[in-house]
Amino acid sequence: MIHPKKERINWIDLLKGFGILLVIYGHNLPYLENYIYSFHMPLFFFISGLMHPNKINFEVIKKRAKQILAPYFLWSFLLFLFWFFIGRKFGDSATLDLSVFKNFIGIFYAQGGHEYMNWGLPMWFLPAIFSNFLIFGLIKKLEKKKHQILSVLFLISLGFLIPKVFKINIIWSLDVSFVSLFFYASAFYLKGFILNINMKYEIAYLLVLFLIHLFISLNIFDKVDMYRSIYGNELLFLVNAGIGICFWVLVFKRIKKFFLLGFLGKNTIPILAMHTRSLTVIKFILLVFYASKSFEFSEVEKIILIFLQIIIMYPIIIFINKKTPILNGKIKDLEARD
Repeated sequence: MIHPKKERINWIDLLKGFGILLVIYGHNLPYLENYIYSFHMPLFFFISGLMHPNKINFEVIKKRAKQILAPYFLWSFLLFLFWFFIGRKFGDSATLDLSVFKNFIGIFYAQGGHEYMNWGLPMWFLPAIFSNFLIFGLIKKLEKKKHQILSVLFLISLGFLIPKVFKINIIWSLDVSFVSLFFYASAFYLKGFILNINMKYEIAYLLVLFLIHLFISLNIFDKVDMYRSIYGNELLFLVNAGIGICFWVLVFKRIKKFFLLGFLGKNTIPILAMHTRSLTVIKFILLVFYASKSFEFSEVEKIILIFLQIIIMYPIIIFINKKTPILNGKIKDLEARD
């Protein structure tokens, strides 16, 4: 008999760790950037859908807000202060005519590119995933599943349509949250099947899925960017991202332990907040000690950068978990439940 809680420990945390590793690597502009962006953010929405509660009430919403929104705002204020006193005076930020007021408003707006979130673009995901949780929670209030599915399909279509018609950045990336319902809802409805899947010809399925996913990602369309509502062919985006998620779910269901990914998977929020700043530290060291003003890295160097970034973040994450766990979305009632 398979116990969902044990399954989550064995492979869902590893999958989250893999996802946040791709976030770090993807922001280092690797050769596989198109491939990574084709599915890595949908993967997080999918994982969140797996963990969506069967019923939502005020207490559940309050807990989820403490888990997601509290660390979002705390990290955002910290990142903004760093940017205000230091970050905006160096690097690419120094060449941009950025408004301090707009970047402060960006903490609450959580959209608008560098004009509003130069202090920490990757943080957009946390309000978006919280919106996803609320939207799907409302949809689940509908009694009939067919009405739920029709509502999901309507909102997905609306999410694709909004940026095309209005060409505006919507607060908390609500249009992206609509689109990501495809992955979030699919994970919730298929949770029982996903947790218990045991395919006889799994290796063959894995190989076919990987080849199809890789070919589409690298050859069919340019880079997907969910934050900026760039999807290319919308239907192909959904299908390709879905294939990529299926492939990596099957891979990680076969892996029992992987310390590094397990650690990353349990600390995705502080890593999301700090990974670009850790790269800033590395560039500063190169600038001071090697007088290097060129930050054109080879593919091997970009991979090395990932591990250097993790090394820099590691002691801070340990400190956070011991002294200020709220920065990692951890609160006593959540820990007691787990």
